[in-house]
Amino acid sequence: MTFSNPEDTKLATLATNTLARSGALQAAALRDTTGRTYVAINVTSPSLNLDAFEAVLTVALASGITGIESVVAVGAQPANIKAIKDFAPTATAFYIDGSGKEALL
Repeated sequence: MTFSNPEDTKLATLATNTLARSGALQAAALRDTTGRTYVAINVTSPSLNLDAFEAVLTVALASGITGIESVVAVGAQPANIKAIKDFAPTATAFYIDGSGKEALL
């Protein structure tokens, strides 16, 4: 599977680079309905656990987004796609595993 939207390819690059730079288990990149992009990694501490989808949604919501076009996650598969779909049911969500295989969630 290859991305039909070149903007999703950009999200995949952002997420992949963020994962490599951070050394995290997961990274995600999100594009809102105005074209702005956001990136985040999973957060794990004794008192807070967010998967990459939850973290990138939090960052985007803090910036005042009103909608999501697409989100791409890489690394370990985030468990909470519901966080994205509850906010934006029509958003496309992709996952890229460690071998580079892409999947539509």
